[in-house]
Amino acid sequence: MVRPGMMRGGGRGGMGMGMRGVRGAPFMNKKTFLPRHPFDLTLAEMAFPRAQPNQDDSVLTNALLKRSQDLTPTAAEQTGISNLVAKVQGVLDNIVLAPGDFTKCQLEEVRQVGSFKKGTMMGGSNVADIVIILKSLPTKDCGEALGKKVEEDLQKSMKTEVVPKAEALSLAYNEKGFEISNSLAKVRCLIATLPQNMRKLESEKHLDFKIIQSHLAAIRHTRWFEENAHHSTIKVLIRILKDLARRFEGFRPLNPWICDLLAHSAIMNNPSRQALPVNVAFRRVFQLLASGLFVPGSAGITDPCEVGHFRVHTSMTLVQQDECCMTAQTLVRVLAHGGFKHILGFVENTTVAKEMSVWDGVVVSPMEPAYEKPSEKKDGEEEDMECVEGETIDDEQIE
Repeated sequence: MVRPGMMRGGGRGGMGMGMRGVRGAPFMNKKTFLPRHPFDLTLAEMAFPRAQPNQDDSVLTNALLKRSQDLTPTAAEQTGISNLVAKVQGVLDNIVLAPGDFTKCQLEEVRQVGSFKKGTMMGGSNVADIVIILKSLPTKDCGEALGKKVEEDLQKSMKTEVVPKAEALSLAYNEKGFEISNSLAKVRCLIATLPQNMRKLESEKHLDFKIIQSHLAAIRHTRWFEENAHHSTIKVLIRILKDLARRFEGFRPLNPWICDLLAHSAIMNNPSRQALPVNVAFRRVFQLLASGLFVPGSAGITDPCEVGHFRVHTSMTLVQQDECCMTAQTLVRVLAHGGFKHILGFVENTTVAKEMSVWDGVVVSPMEPAYEKPSEKKDGEEEDMECVEGETIDDEQIE
C-alpha cells in the first residue's frame, strides 16, 4: 500500500547533482511528496456521462432514513440530556459573571461542543460535552475545585424542586476535568485555557498540553460544523457512519471528527455544490474509501480547522488505513449486489466484511491486506514522507 516510487530521484541535472553542479546537496536528495485525490465518479461526471438513466434507489433511501431514526436518541433521552445541560450551563454562566468567593480559577467563557451541540448524538450514548475556558492557567487541582463549586450550586438551585431519584446528581473527576451525571444523562466538563496561555503551561503544575489542545480543537470543530455542515442530510449520514465505525472493525479508527468531515465531503463536494441525496452520498462514501481516500499518497480530506495541510487520516496508523480501505473494498461490492441490510445492521452480520458471501449467485470474497509492516529500519534509512506528516487533533473521546 505504501507506494515506493513517489519522485525519489535527485533534482534537475541528474541523480545526486544539486544546484550549480554541487554534488550531493542535501536539500536536493529529499523526497518530494505529491498527494493525489483518488478517482471520484461524482467529480468526473462530465467526463463519464451516464449510458443509462439512474435506477430507482428508493428502497435504500428509506432504509437509510429508517436506520438514522433508529440511531437517534429517544424523546426521553433528549429531554434528560437537555435538562442536565441547561442546569450545568446555567451554573457555569453564573460563575463566569459573578464568581463570588470562588478564587481557585477564573472563567472566561463556556462553550457546548461535540455531538450534542451538533445534533448528531447517538441513541444510548446520552453524553454532552462542555468546554470551560479559563482566564487563569489550568492547574491540576482546579478541575476538582471547580467541580465541587458546580455541584454545590446545582444542589442549591434544586432545593426547591422535587427531584426524582433518577435525577440525583453525582460528581466524578478525571484528567480532562469533571463529570456531572445522573441515571439519565452525563455532562462532561472539559477544562481549557486561553490560546495565549498555552505557551506558559508547565507539565508539573498544569493539565496536559495535548488534552487542552484537543478541547480547544473541539470548539473549532463545533463552530465549523455549525457554519458548514448544518444540512439535515449530513447529520443523517454522520449517524450512519458512526454506527458503521462501531460495528465494523476496519472502520473503528474513523473518529467522530473524521465521520463529520467524510459525510460533509460526500454530500457537498460535488460540481453543483448542492447537497446530494443521502442514498447517493452513502454509496459515494464506500466508493471513495475503497478507491484509497484514506491511504498513504492520497490527498484525503484536509482538516479545515488546523493551520497547514493536515490530512485527517494521518491520525490513523498504516495498518488502520489499509484495513479501512480493505473493508470498504469488500463492502462496496456487497452494496452493489443489494446487501445494504447487512451493512446498515438490519441483519446483524458484521462478518460480511471478513468472510465470503454470495449475492444472487455472485460470490464476494473479502480483500486481503496490501500493507506489510516493514522490518526494522536500517541505519541511515529515511522515513517515508507519505507516512509521516505530523500529529493531528483527534477528538475521539469527545462524543
